[in-house]
Amino acid sequence: SSFLRFIFQLIPLAGILSMAAVGALSFSVYSLFGKSDVIINKSGNPEPWETIDPTKPQKLLTIKQKWQPVEELEDVKKLMK
Repeated sequence: SSFLRFIFQLIPLAGILSMAAVGALSFSVYSLFGKSDVIINKSGNPEPWETIDPTKPQKLLTIKQKWQPVEELEDVKKLMK
């Protein structure tokens, strides 16, 4: 009877730990496949920062962020091409 009571007391702990593990795994999968700044194969693209869309927010939550190009940087990119 005391062993059975002990098992029932462990059920909430096991549930909370399971939810935390599922949350950590799902965020890892989201970051791996859903975000453009996470790189799996660096040898295929040695400069991955060139392919990131600057108009797409890279943060999980973005509040009132406007992207505007830096003129000097755009001039340098044109010269490098």
